[in-house]
Amino acid sequence: MKVDRDPLPKNSRSEPDVPEVAVTDETGTATRRPVAWTDDMLRDPHAVPDKGQRVRSMFNGIAPRYELINSLFSLGRDAAWRKKAVRLAEITPDDEVLDVACGTGDFARAFHRAGPKRVVGCDFAHDMLVRAADREDGPTQWCEADALHLPFRDGTFSVTSCAFGVRNFEDLDQGLRELHRVLRPGGRTVILEFTEPRNRAIRLLNSLYAKRFMPVAASWISGDSNGAYRYLPKSIESFLSAGELRDRLLAAGFARVQKKPMTMGIVTIYVGRREA
Repeated sequence: MKVDRDPLPKNSRSEPDVPEVAVTDETGTATRRPVAWTDDMLRDPHAVPDKGQRVRSMFNGIAPRYELINSLFSLGRDAAWRKKAVRLAEITPDDEVLDVACGTGDFARAFHRAGPKRVVGCDFAHDMLVRAADREDGPTQWCEADALHLPFRDGTFSVTSCAFGVRNFEDLDQGLRELHRVLRPGGRTVILEFTEPRNRAIRLLNSLYAKRFMPVAASWISGDSNGAYRYLPKSIESFLSAGELRDRLLAAGFARVQKKPMTMGIVTIYVGRREA
């Protein structure tokens, strides 16, 4: 098992061949940046053949202000969601945790504060992972790898986790099977994911916020030009319901999968176990 922190290895997969736009910075210098998502693709982003590569390009592009945007547009609730998920994981001092699609490391750091033996953060977006590794208030083990092909032996970890990442997997079932494969018998997985609220009024209000206000404001604050914050609401709208994702976790081999809605159903926490 190879876990690298400094320097981080570059992922061997090539960047996608995507359309580009001209962007002029404050000095008047023009550069070209990839547009990861077009309007046609956003009709069903989960069906895009090279979804994984586009997701990687997208997250590399928004890495500098990723944490700021998350905090601002969740109204600070993102920290509470992670804290609750860590509590549900029932961390002990003997636990070894793998956080998949860790981004800049917020969830991995939340697990680290719970006091397990070891936490490893894993992501395939190099620029996100560099920012995670630059922080000193959390785990010191970071691995650049694809969630669909984790570079760990079967049964390496007692806890696997993923916060707002399974929706971005190019192959959801393969990603869930990998989370199960690297888990020890008796271990548990904890997943945080956005969901569509069941209450009609809440769903309408959340839709107006997520589809109208947030994409414009977040794109402006982050300087995003590749459609990341237009992708977000579309990827949630077209993703599985909480019940459907629970069924896919069961199909991947997890047992006793529980789901807990948070903040009026905007987010759901899933906890599953690998049977001994």
